[in-house]
Amino acid sequence: MKILGIDPGTGICGFGVIEIKKGKPVMLDAGVISTPPHTPLPERLEDIYNSLHEIIKTDKPDVMAIEKLFFMQNITTGISVAEARGVCLLVAKQCKLPIYEYSPNEIKKSMTGYGHADKKQMQEMVRMHLGLDSVPKPDDAADALAAAITHSFLSKV
Repeated sequence: MKILGIDPGTGICGFGVIEIKKGKPVMLDAGVISTPPHTPLPERLEDIYNSLHEIIKTDKPDVMAIEKLFFMQNITTGISVAEARGVCLLVAKQCKLPIYEYSPNEIKKSMTGYGHADKKQMQEMVRMHLGLDSVPKPDDAADALAAAITHSFLSKV
């Protein structure tokens, strides 16, 4: 089974694709969809839409695991992240991918055993679970991989 993990964002949207081989997650692809900061939001969302379609076409995942939003202090940022997340959900639906949503605390707890783990702990656990020599960069790609790994744990694939 191939799992596409998404860490939604407007400026940087992380993605990571893993495959479960012999019960263990193996990284196939990871990176970010970056959009220029001063580009109008509709154009940024279109970039995310087109790029995610291309990632799905290339990597052929079976499911999508996406991080749920948590409310931030900056409501403007929260709204644009929600819009980017909506685009990701739309693309998955159009590509007929089953969608699984996990809160940040669920992801942290599944990865580290502690729902309030810090970013460094999370990144190290992603590295360890995938048997990598170094932590995936940038952070958004590592976060997306964590969502995919979480799905593999919680769905028991």
